[in-house]
Amino acid sequence: MTFPWSAAAVSPRLFYRTIAIAEAVTWTLLISGMLLKYVADAGGTPLLIAGSLHGFVFITYALTAVLVGLNQHWPVRLMVLAVITAIVPYATVPFDIRLDRTGRLDGDWRRAATDDPRDHTWVGRLLRWMLNRPMILISSFTVTVAVIMTVLLALGPPGGRS
Repeated sequence: MTFPWSAAAVSPRLFYRTIAIAEAVTWTLLISGMLLKYVADAGGTPLLIAGSLHGFVFITYALTAVLVGLNQHWPVRLMVLAVITAIVPYATVPFDIRLDRTGRLDGDWRRAATDDPRDHTWVGRLLRWMLNRPMILISSFTVTVAVIMTVLLALGPPGGRS
């Protein structure tokens, strides 16, 4: 079965930058929702919608940072820092710019092993296996985001229910 698109068309750089920008945009929605609820007394619905969307994109960003970080051979501390930037409003954008300027987003998806020892670990082999099966990777990524979101929704919003 062939598809009219190719996973190769979405580079690690494009994928990461798109999600980083989306994360910043959802911060705007979340802050707007809080202003509508607490300043304009517009009720909780705008905040519920914005908060849910922001949570979904936050989780997607965190998983994207790990996926791209593994592919680009980032140190673990850089992947952790990438996730932490999503906690600070709008911090993903300058962090993304820095990654781009330092070449941390350069290159394609690593579908074949190189001489780098990190390519010969079980994580490297699993990553390549998934990258060579984009439908499985996309499905697994989507299911992981959905499961995390479902668990967090079941636990309740940050700060508890009001």
